[in-house]
Amino acid sequence: MIDVIVVGAGWSGLTAATRLAARGHSVVVVDKSRGPGGRSATRRADNFSFDHGAQYLTARSEAFRRQVRAWAESGLLAPWRPGIVTFGDRPADAGRPPDERWVGVPGMNAVLHQLARGLDCRWQWQTVGAARRGPGWRVEGPDGEALEGRALLITAPPRQAGGLLGPDHALHDRLVAVDMQPCWAVMLGYASPREPGFDAAFVNRGPLAWIAHNGGKPGRGNVDAWVVHAETGWSNDHLEDPAEAVVEAAIAALAELAPALAQSVTHSAAHRWRFAQPRGGGQGSSSLSRDSERLVLAGDWCAGGRIEGAWISGVAAARRLDAML
Repeated sequence: MIDVIVVGAGWSGLTAATRLAARGHSVVVVDKSRGPGGRSATRRADNFSFDHGAQYLTARSEAFRRQVRAWAESGLLAPWRPGIVTFGDRPADAGRPPDERWVGVPGMNAVLHQLARGLDCRWQWQTVGAARRGPGWRVEGPDGEALEGRALLITAPPRQAGGLLGPDHALHDRLVAVDMQPCWAVMLGYASPREPGFDAAFVNRGPLAWIAHNGGKPGRGNVDAWVVHAETGWSNDHLEDPAEAVVEAAIAALAELAPALAQSVTHSAAHRWRFAQPRGGGQGSSSLSRDSERLVLAGDWCAGGRIEGAWISGVAAARRLDAML
């Protein structure tokens, strides 16, 4: 029997899995995607590369700073120092010195690919349910396939995690009550360089929230690829719109903010992040567990809503599971 089944191959899941494996536990990671990343995803299309999920990471705790420095020394991360402008009112914390921004090389999922190496990862493995089986867990997957393990770590968004456990589980109602906010991401490619006058922009008016020159990040080859994130409220109001309509709305907004980016688009696509950010920055605890069941739930929704929070949650989950086994 597997020691730990990990559902989800994002920052929390792979951080926990690598630490548990290093402690000698047998671990299997399952994920519905074709590879690691979660919301730190990189999409490649028509010779363009887009970090269409998390745009960069920052490190505020000393433990994560040390880890970031180690990844940077290995060539997996590089500092990103874009020229940033702000459209609309400046945020209340605008006077605070900016955190150093780091990006994965050659994509935001670079660290996660490295963490996944050496682990038993089952890709395109859609988890459909999880239930107690004797002293352990049975996790149901595609086409009737199932895994059995002594302990279970779920790093899916909380509403999905609640669905996997089912309405009768003690944590179900608490999980489905966590408010995760959506975000539409739009990817735009151009045959010739665009010069809007900035590398990235925070937008505090209209339907957009963020604009970034993805091709200007380290290791991207300076291809003219741009990523636009829609504002949370707008994303929620248009959550079920077709992708084509979202692209059109983003280009229309760019025509006002940065006209150069609204012209001569050669590639366009949109991706709906249904569970992009926890409202209010998370639950204030690094993980959620039921020790009597050898069950842990982790993710950025537990600890701050950033990549650092997801990593902290994964570290805490590994420590908790190691103590249970």
